[in-house]
Amino acid sequence: MPVRAPERIVTGRLEMRMFRLEDHEPYARMCADPGVMRYIGAGEVSTPDISWRSIAGMLGHWDLLGYGQWAVVRRDDGVLLGRAGYFDPYGWPGFELGYLFAKEYWGKGYAREACTEALRIAVEELKKERVISLIRPQNAASIKLAKSLGGEFEEEIEFLGGKAQVYLYRSGKN
Repeated sequence: MPVRAPERIVTGRLEMRMFRLEDHEPYARMCADPGVMRYIGAGEVSTPDISWRSIAGMLGHWDLLGYGQWAVVRRDDGVLLGRAGYFDPYGWPGFELGYLFAKEYWGKGYAREACTEALRIAVEELKKERVISLIRPQNAASIKLAKSLGGEFEEEIEFLGGKAQVYLYRSGKN
């Protein structure tokens, strides 16, 4: 049986846990924001039904692979801030560390806090030797975060209808 990632993690300010039914409405609101979705996938906003399917897909990812995206909530009030964790579906360019946060929570260090812990788990617990982030070249904030976590630019690829830069996190260098 493959090693599973923990389904619940607590950091200084955050709880990272499985998505729940009550997360749909705030997640759908987040995914309907053009600024939030600008660099995600093909850069299109999601309707509530697509956001529902996205949550279902993330939960299915956990069932099939034993890891995936966590819902990221603030510990002091339980507010859903976004998601962080792993993508590795069939045909994906590699085991990806990714995240998405509502715009009102940008610039507060939440993504860094969540991704630091997710990267640690990927390397130390899941024993992933190759972890990447796929980032649109115009997404300066995500490039800055990837570099701060030890990511190094590897190559630029065509991905979901546009260019994406592959940032590689090497085991033991984080």
